[in-house]
Amino acid sequence: MSTPINWLAADFAVAPQLSPDQVRALAAQGFKSVINNRQEHEPGQPPEAELRAAAAEANLRYERQPVNPAQIRMEDVARFAELMETLPRPILAFCRSGSRSSILYRAVIEGVHRR
Repeated sequence: MSTPINWLAADFAVAPQLSPDQVRALAAQGFKSVINNRQEHEPGQPPEAELRAAAAEANLRYERQPVNPAQIRMEDVARFAELMETLPRPILAFCRSGSRSSILYRAVIEGVHRR
């Protein structure tokens, strides 16, 4: 099962919703960390415990930062920036389509949380 990865930088990528098997496969692709930007109870996502366990099995750092796609707040961007600064790279962030994670990444790169 291939993972549709969109590289935004040499050490940062985004993807749509991942399965536990896809999370396990990320380590073989060189990733060191995963950020889950989906909120609780969004449809079509595996249980959080399964994703977290898959990351642990693959020796990946796993962080869950739930973000409302309809209302990304400055606090969300600041937290994402913190994760980007502290997690081992390369990092893969995911959400339902990859869009939310991409928006967060671009906001951090543009420094909107520092204005």
